Amino acid sequence: MLVPASLGETAHRPYPPPATRWSLRQTWYHLLFAHWRVEARKLAQLVPPPLELDLFRGEAWVGVVPFGMKRVAPRGVPAVPWLSKFLELNVRTYVRHQGKPGVYFFSLDAANPLAVEIARRWYGLNYLRAKMSLESRGGWFEYRSQRTDARASDARLELRYQPLGLPFLASVGTLESFLVDRYRLFTAHEGIARCAEIHHGPWPLQRARADFGTNTMARAAGIELDPMAPQLLYAREIDVVAWSPTIAGG
Repeated sequence: MLVPASLGETAHRPYPPPATRWSLRQTWYHLLFAHWRVEARKLAQLVPPPLELDLFRGEAWVGVVPFGMKRVAPRGVPAVPWLSKFLELNVRTYVRHQGKPGVYFFSLDAANPLAVEIARRWYGLNYLRAKMSLESRGGWFEYRSQRTDARASDARLELRYQPLGLPFLASVGTLESFLVDRYRLFTAHEGIARCAEIHHGPWPLQRARADFGTNTMARAAGIELDPMAPQLLYAREIDVVAWSPTIAGG
C-alpha cells in the first residue's frame, strides 16, 4: 500500500491532523489556483448556514481551480487506472464553522462519471460530470472543461496557464497561505454542517500567468467575478490523504 511520505510532515499545519486512520489517498497535479476578490455581502448569501465566510483582511475570495487527480484509491486498495486518474475543476470559497477554517465548494466538475457519483454520495459535495482535457504545449498547460451534467447550469472553462519562477512556501499570515493552506472541507444541509479533513505536505507554489478564454464557472454558481486580473498560483504536484466526513463540531 502506498503511504505518502508527506503524512509525516505536520509542522506546517495550523492544527494536527486527525488521530484516526485516513480513508482515501490521491495525488493532485498541475493545479492552477485562480482567485478573485468578490463582494462579501453578496457571497455570504450563497453560503449555507451554519457556515460563515472566512475573510482575509475584510475581503472575500472565490477560487476557480483546475487540476488533475491520479492514484486515487481507498486505504488498502490499489489504484485502478480507469477510476484513479481524471481531471477536476473546483469553484470554491473560504468559510468557518465554530471558529474552524475550511473550504466550501460551490461545484466540483470531474471527467470521471463513476467518481462523480461516488463522491456525491460519500461526501455530499456538488460533484458534476464534465468533458475535460489537459494538454501541455510549448511550456503552457491548456485546460478545457465543458459541463455535461443536467443537474446544474451549463458551465465552461477554457484557458492556458504557465508556472513562473522557482517554487516557494507560503508564509503564515499571507494571502497565499490563506488561499491554499486549508485542511478541512465543509458541507451544510438543513442547518447541519459536516466536514472532511485532509492532509498533505507544504504546498510547492510558483507564481503563474494565465490567458482565459471562456470562464463561466463562477457565474453558473450565481457569482459575478470582478474584471480585475486574478491572483494566480501554480503547484506541480502534491500527495494527499483524506478522512471520511463527520458531523462538524460533533
